[in-house]
Amino acid sequence: MTQYGIPSPYIGTEALVLAAVLFIIAAVLVYLGTRLSQPIGVQKTGTTAGVLLALIWILSYLSLSNAGLLYYVTAAQQFGKITPPTNPISPITSLLALVTFIGIAFLSRHHGLKVALGSAIVGTIAAPMFFELPFDLITIWKNHPPEPAVLFNMILLFPLLSWEISSFALLTWSPLTRISKYTLWSLGGMFVVFAVWALFGFSYPSTPIPFALNAASKVLSFAAGVALFLPRNGTASNPLPGPA
Repeated sequence: MTQYGIPSPYIGTEALVLAAVLFIIAAVLVYLGTRLSQPIGVQKTGTTAGVLLALIWILSYLSLSNAGLLYYVTAAQQFGKITPPTNPISPITSLLALVTFIGIAFLSRHHGLKVALGSAIVGTIAAPMFFELPFDLITIWKNHPPEPAVLFNMILLFPLLSWEISSFALLTWSPLTRISKYTLWSLGGMFVVFAVWALFGFSYPSTPIPFALNAASKVLSFAAGVALFLPRNGTASNPLPGPA
């Protein structure tokens, strides 16, 4: 049976280049955090735009599911019987999602039940995407897709990116979403962990070191999501334009 779904590790020069790029991204995020004196508010979306964003998110997920099914069936046809790998990080991800939901709801409690629950939902949807978006861009080229490989990578990548980006867009449902220095610092920390992970090949978390680095970056990803809803100190600056 072919082991399916485990990307090849980065090795040699490519691992060093990846680590360097990730360290640079981390440094930029930390620097921007130090320069951000007031949180940047995000304008709450209107009802019509909010419904459209929800539809885009749902359709993106359905497209991703169909693309994943096509990818899997074609791989099985070309490679024979395949066994998807276990995901040792799933329990940690589920626990972090629960803690994030409770944390955001608690931070938003003074704004009423509707706002608190809505903020917790969209924050919990978006938080893991801080991890997943760069992770997918790094690992998809190391997968073992069916042939033609480039075509099947694109079939999977486009709906995946659409779903991840639309997950971030859902944050505009909440009037409490704001980008603070703590969000940027959490993301900077996540990219530092990513960079260290790259030095170990960005390997699948089936051994202790990649497992620990994966888990640590997941924690920082969810921390960035929670930081989007920290109580306002003063007035948020530069709200993004949007419907009244």
